[in-house]
Amino acid sequence: MNQGLIFSQEALQPWYEKIESNLAINQIPENCANRNAEIFRDGFQTNSFQSAPLERGQTDCMYKKGMNCIECLSGCRINSKQSTLITFLREAFRKGLEIFSEFEVSEIVPGKVVQVHGLDRHKKKHTFKAPKIVLASGAIGNSKLLIKSNFANKNIGKHFYTHPQYMLFGTFEEKVDSFKGPLQSYKSADQGFRLKGFKLENIFAPPVAASMLIKGYGKRHQNMMKKISHLASVEVAIRDTNPGTIRVGKNGKTVVHKTLNDEDLKRKNLGYDAIRNILYSQGAKCVFEGEFGIGLHLMGGCRIGKNEGNSVVSPEFHLHRHKNIFCADSSIFPNAPGINPSHTIMALSKMLGDQIK
Repeated sequence: MNQGLIFSQEALQPWYEKIESNLAINQIPENCANRNAEIFRDGFQTNSFQSAPLERGQTDCMYKKGMNCIECLSGCRINSKQSTLITFLREAFRKGLEIFSEFEVSEIVPGKVVQVHGLDRHKKKHTFKAPKIVLASGAIGNSKLLIKSNFANKNIGKHFYTHPQYMLFGTFEEKVDSFKGPLQSYKSADQGFRLKGFKLENIFAPPVAASMLIKGYGKRHQNMMKKISHLASVEVAIRDTNPGTIRVGKNGKTVVHKTLNDEDLKRKNLGYDAIRNILYSQGAKCVFEGEFGIGLHLMGGCRIGKNEGNSVVSPEFHLHRHKNIFCADSSIFPNAPGINPSHTIMALSKMLGDQIK
């Protein structure tokens, strides 16, 4: 295969299709969109921005039966959310997968037969041996393990990206009840936004999570939480350009350093401007920022590339110099891709699985 094309949109498309054949992917029915989603959609139209229904990995979330479903980030009690637990793992179990749970890998030792050392929940040591292993603990987990295992590549833990995300809230006279109904319904589909490096989504955190984003202490915070039914929100996620680092401190704890550069701040502020226009155009009395930003898509640390001088993983998905230690999760991303990266992570894993098989 032509290595120059292996990760192009065209070359990846068959793998995206294979992944999607195992998933239920649906849009939220328009008649189920909550008021927060309507404010987002109508605000886009008023400002001549382009939006589109958001496709989500889910089956029937029972919105028409009154389900106030905002649990996707913490588990799905009705197994609608298309998590690995109800999709690919079920297939893997049928094909002989075994899971050794409550176990933490502490070190891997390369060789013709790779040794994997770790501790179970009783702190008992175990060693597994295999001719091939796959690292699948994401940007932070893979970087930490390779550093603690004394792999020499100087790029391990570098080129770390997070798609920084920030929430703005708008206060309305009427009730919005953003925490009822679907979690998300719409996204920005504006080419201008994409070229400027940011994306908007209508999303509202559950009250307990929103309370952490709403500023203030004591009585002031309490008064704001009493108004939660009157709040709408829009999130901006930026395609960050300034990479961070992952390292292991002397105490064995993981240390992550990640900041925004001037370009990232510019992208964030452009997103803020668009959100303010959206919320104010729909009647918001005031608009305020959330207390802090969140990095939800953790990527990099074991970036892929042809040259060991600036990468950790080869285009064939194995570590440079170690052809039986593989990786194909978000840690191999060379920089921040488009938002959301989940399909690409699954497609890369599918490519590696077929290659090993």
